[in-house]
Amino acid sequence: MGPGSIIKTSMSSANKPRRPTAAGGDTPHPGDTPHPGDHFEGDYRPAPPPDGEPAPPTPALSNIRVEPLQIDFLHRLADALNATLDLNTLMHRVADLARAVIDFRIFAILLLNDRTNELWMRFQTGHSPETERMRIKLGRGIVGQAALHRKSILIHDVGTPGNYIEHYIEGNPIVRSELAVPLIIKNKVIGIIDIQSEYPSFFTTDHQRLLELVASRVAVAIENARLYTRVSRQAQTLTVLNEISREITSILDLDDLLERIGHLVKRVIDFQMFTILLWNERRERLEHRFSSRYGERIARERTVSLGQGIIGAAAQLREPVLAPDVRKDPRYVSENPETRSELSVPLIYKGNVIGVLDLEHTRVNYFTEDHQRTLSTLAAQVAISIANARLYQRIHEEEQRMERDLEMARQVQLRLMPPFPPTLERAEIAAKFMAARSIGGDIYDFLDYGPGRVALAVGDVSGKAAPAALYAALVSGILRSLANQHLSPAAMLAALNDQLQERKLDSQYVTMIMAVWDDSNQTLQIANAGSVQPLFVSTVQNASVPCLPTTRTKDPVPPPEPVVTSSVCVRTIHAEGFPLGLFPNVEYEEFTLSTQPGDLIVFFSDGIVDAQNAVGDMFGEERLAEVLQTQAQPTTAATAAEAILDAVAAFQSGTAHFDDETVVILRAL
Repeated sequence: MGPGSIIKTSMSSANKPRRPTAAGGDTPHPGDTPHPGDHFEGDYRPAPPPDGEPAPPTPALSNIRVEPLQIDFLHRLADALNATLDLNTLMHRVADLARAVIDFRIFAILLLNDRTNELWMRFQTGHSPETERMRIKLGRGIVGQAALHRKSILIHDVGTPGNYIEHYIEGNPIVRSELAVPLIIKNKVIGIIDIQSEYPSFFTTDHQRLLELVASRVAVAIENARLYTRVSRQAQTLTVLNEISREITSILDLDDLLERIGHLVKRVIDFQMFTILLWNERRERLEHRFSSRYGERIARERTVSLGQGIIGAAAQLREPVLAPDVRKDPRYVSENPETRSELSVPLIYKGNVIGVLDLEHTRVNYFTEDHQRTLSTLAAQVAISIANARLYQRIHEEEQRMERDLEMARQVQLRLMPPFPPTLERAEIAAKFMAARSIGGDIYDFLDYGPGRVALAVGDVSGKAAPAALYAALVSGILRSLANQHLSPAAMLAALNDQLQERKLDSQYVTMIMAVWDDSNQTLQIANAGSVQPLFVSTVQNASVPCLPTTRTKDPVPPPEPVVTSSVCVRTIHAEGFPLGLFPNVEYEEFTLSTQPGDLIVFFSDGIVDAQNAVGDMFGEERLAEVLQTQAQPTTAATAAEAILDAVAAFQSGTAHFDDETVVILRAL
């Protein structure tokens, strides 16, 4: 079979040699006539030449009916096209099938780039690398004309003047004939099938019709393969974006986050230069926070104002800006001389532009609309992650500042409390304080009431932490200002309440118990403003006075009968009253206790009895009474206070303290 022929011929018994024509077919010697024994495929038989005229060259497919061959070929073509959705495999199979019926030497499938309106070789055989890299505009060359006019073009001799010859691109000097057929789907040209030959008139109208049939089916297959590739790529991209989103949301250090974003974006878009700029509200400019070039981190100091350059335009327009060729974009500000294409996407969080992602490449038309959509999708998550990292950074800085402030406040609060209890001749006093947080709302103080007399104040401010500590400082200041009047406990509480009413704060109050010790007769005057009722621990048995039971029970029990289980009796001092700062013009009751040497008066805040363990049980007064009753006699005030806090800590067993714990103990000597 001669080159380009799709018919089969058989020679007679008197075979005669034939010579190839320039078109690639076989032609007889002059004077030869077809032999009656020659057989032709189909029902077409050439007519003998007129007498005296030489026989014309026999073209490869001129006027030959090839319906059976076409049907078989189209069946094989359909099978090949339906067997794969991979574009590379598809184009190889199309080339192999076309070669089976058209013995071409040079073949190419060119696809049209919608953005640039250029044809580029997606598959080729027989072309040089320089020709393969060509980008052909619509209307340029034979393939450009076929795409522009949406019809196939057959050129018998590229060296002979005629239609379309002036558009011929001489990519290969040995080419003499060319056939270009557009790939059209949904009335849209998507590419060209182009075959070339080194022989003139190699391709015929039958080749053209056959290739048009091939093109109509190949166009559908290419579009399906492209759609499959696009969907697969999108699915892969979404998977990567999901992985990226999960990863960047776990990074809270801003510098680490920005660097990681650059590495992760590289997984979906193969950029060459990458920059993240963040908006500085104070300076009202975009500032470079991270930049990389060819995978290496670089330092940039330039800032960008709104509307300046492509980056500033993206921030001002609040939408992506894609520059296929920055040299043709008047907004471009040259910073990298090698940059040719650029893609900038704003980072928007809660309706505000907080920064810009910027990608650059040295190739013209590198970034596509798919890149833009991908980066825009990622930018939304990046903006959230950056906002979270910034918020975390601010919170961390604020926490550090607060820690410093709280430590200073703790030191100030400790200075407000007396460093040492007063020294008395016939009594000893011990105090222990433990804040639930760095600072708390419990207060205690000792006021000098003259020789042998001292006032004790133990209070608990509503709330916790800084607000409670500040209110406690206010209460402590007022208390100290009234101390020189040497008021009785009830009068002191009333005066303090009046002062707090003048400085009234909503929802703020303080519970407080006041007591004045007289060393001369070992008596204690007590008044209570809503504080926890103190305990009186007597070393002298007195069955007529009820003692707190030491046996705990889960069920409520009626008030206990006098119980004496040891030489120590613990009973509650029933003193009550309204908290300070809630109501005006409040009067308070006052009690006087007589003591004997060894007796203890235990003042404590509710943080002691309300302390809870891991299962939610409360320490309670019964456990407190048990601690006091099991102290070895004689005990000291300091030992008893330490024993109480140790028992509470052991009961909580590592559970966080939710309230301040204060113990003040007076022991008669």
